[in-house]
Amino acid sequence: MYKIAVLGDRDSVLGFKALGLDIFPTEGTEEARQTLHKLAKEDYAIIYITEQLATALSADINRYKTSVTPAVILIPGKGGSLGLGAQALQMAIERAVGADIG
Repeated sequence: MYKIAVLGDRDSVLGFKALGLDIFPTEGTEEARQTLHKLAKEDYAIIYITEQLATALSADINRYKTSVTPAVILIPGKGGSLGLGAQALQMAIERAVGADIG
């Protein structure tokens, strides 16, 4: 059975534990990079990453854009939204539909 992971700073990911998701609090970029690749090799179908952390891991996240699993989804962190998640969703819709519908 596939699992769901949440990767980001401790304050941003802690609440997801109450929902039954596996949380991976990370502080440094290198630690987060290693954790992301480890989770991708395991049975994680969805990996949520805070937008703040995703800015440092953009090249690593792009590696998984064309693969079926894991789906890497950006979420706002404790500092609020940077708009990256919405932008990624817009680009995915444009690819799927073939035009900007917004």
